[in-house]
Amino acid sequence: MENWIIEIMNSYGYIGILFLIALENIFPPIPSEVILTFSGFLTTTSDVTVLGVIIFSTLGSVVGAIILYGIGRILDVERLEKIVERWGHLLRLTKKDIQKADAWFRRIGVWAVLIGRLVPLVRSLISIPAGMARMNFSIFLFFTTIGSLIWNSVLVNLGAALGSSWDTIAGYIEAYSHIVVILLAVLFILFIVWFIRSRKKQ
Repeated sequence: MENWIIEIMNSYGYIGILFLIALENIFPPIPSEVILTFSGFLTTTSDVTVLGVIIFSTLGSVVGAIILYGIGRILDVERLEKIVERWGHLLRLTKKDIQKADAWFRRIGVWAVLIGRLVPLVRSLISIPAGMARMNFSIFLFFTTIGSLIWNSVLVNLGAALGSSWDTIAGYIEAYSHIVVILLAVLFILFIVWFIRSRKKQ
């Protein structure tokens, strides 16, 4: 996959970067750390600039986030409640649980979007609950852009600073991403266990 990513960036420059980052936001398994650090390295060997890469990668991030936000709007809480009403008993979920989760996101959604954009895997998926909660689109767009700009700027500048050793930092960030994914999986399992036990006590 890395060779394919590198070939697209070499062939299409800024547009290739925009396309890949948008794709990475929709399909999180595509490694943004490789795309962004190599893009930074490209600024030392081609006509693309650090500022240009940051702008186009951020545009790609926003495009991908908007698509996922739209998916969240289509799913919405009412549709999710219908799904839970039919299948929720398998996980001991009720419509009330969905309403509580939705209310929680509505309270802290702005900060969840901003901070979420700085966490691997979460940075893409956070757009879906934002859409489901019908977060004000302008606010969503603003905080998504700010979070994406920070993430992209750091990785692109690291890639530019390291030059031909860009893959070193990409490797470190990929390892960090794996750790985050494992931690999220463990936390999710612990939450499910706690949730089921609390429901049994009730």
